[in-house]
Amino acid sequence: MGASPPLQLAFFGDDFTGSTDALEQLAQAGLRTVLLHELTSATSLAAFGPLDAIGVAGATRSLSPDAMEAQLRPAFAAMRSLSPRHVHYKVCSTFDSSPEVGSIGRALEVGAACFPARFVPLVVGAPALGRYCAFGNLFARMGIGSAGEVHRLDRHPSMSRHPVTPADEADLRLHLARQTKKRIGLVDVLRLDAGDEATRSALDWELGRGAEIVLFDALTPAHLARIGAVLEERAGAGGPLFSVGSSGVEMALTAHWLAQGTCLRRIDWPAPGVAEPLLVLSGSCSPVTARQIAWAEGQGFAAVALDVAAVARGEPAPSREASRALVTALRAGRSTVLFTSRGGAESEQVSLSVAERGVLGGALGAIAREVLGQVPVRRLLVAGGDSSSLVAASLGIQALTMIAPLAPGAPLCRVHAPGSPADGIEVNFKGGQVGTDDYFARVVRGR
Repeated sequence: MGASPPLQLAFFGDDFTGSTDALEQLAQAGLRTVLLHELTSATSLAAFGPLDAIGVAGATRSLSPDAMEAQLRPAFAAMRSLSPRHVHYKVCSTFDSSPEVGSIGRALEVGAACFPARFVPLVVGAPALGRYCAFGNLFARMGIGSAGEVHRLDRHPSMSRHPVTPADEADLRLHLARQTKKRIGLVDVLRLDAGDEATRSALDWELGRGAEIVLFDALTPAHLARIGAVLEERAGAGGPLFSVGSSGVEMALTAHWLAQGTCLRRIDWPAPGVAEPLLVLSGSCSPVTARQIAWAEGQGFAAVALDVAAVARGEPAPSREASRALVTALRAGRSTVLFTSRGGAESEQVSLSVAERGVLGGALGAIAREVLGQVPVRRLLVAGGDSSSLVAASLGIQALTMIAPLAPGAPLCRVHAPGSPADGIEVNFKGGQVGTDDYFARVVRGR
């Protein structure tokens, strides 16, 4: 496939927003990284020059277990042919999943079969994103990059009400046990605080008890660096080390590599500057994104609501009307938001089936393609993890490379989409929980 060996890491992201999060962690550590929409034996990486890491942005977060496996097996086989030191199945830092949709357990089982090893490390905590794992329980800040309150996941105001995979269990071992029969162990925060040897001993003890998956707590960057050292020690013998988790995996590994001097943090990201008008597509139901839409509307953004129920029924008129409204506003120089929800449990979007959500996400992407074909927009923002992959597919995105950091976990990227009106534009994929109320204005300013 034309990659310059050796690759340090290859990852598969369960949606586009989460994939750009992992891309950012690697690129900011100085690793030459490209994020692909698809990786097969025929994929050419030569156009991107020498690479240290690659990622694949999938859509498994919104798929059934069998559909996930059909997507993951060929992708993992293609990754194995590149002989990376690490392979990572990247999930959302709020562990969005269920036995029926986005099953992390099924992804873990497929990866373990493709990359046999004594165990699969599980790293979910990501302190830089406000995600903390203590004694196996996950806690999440309300709003990434904000000063929001930290909640236990099953009491989180947004995640406990997620429209597809609501969090009803904060103990990740219990949550994951619904999705796999593999035995799950834990290296807890007390062992991590006790030092490198205590961490290794705790891991060996769990493996001796028959653990096939080992969850690592993570509350601080120091914990991640210690975890990264353990993962690096376990890699390379008999093939890539396969791990599962949030971008905490990339944070852990790059922290260790930086400490060892094997990669250098890049500090000269160019300022991308102001780009107006901005086009925003929001498929998010998060109250964080809802506040951002309200703030932007109050600052003069045009706000266009998409008729969710009609689009889900397959009616074409709402999409045509939304496209016309967006084109009119953008041609007048107004930054514009197309949204499907104002947030809250009363939203029509909450009651949609998985198939109807797929129709809605595809409609957002089709509208974006239509608008970009008529108005030369330089910068696009896509909000919402579940819809991001569908928007990217509709736009024909083949790859992304990072331009500059904007908010934790949501960098500004360059689109590579030959033959598409999106080719060459700048895009920011953000999860529903990312950003302060004035986030859209920050993306306009490029900082």
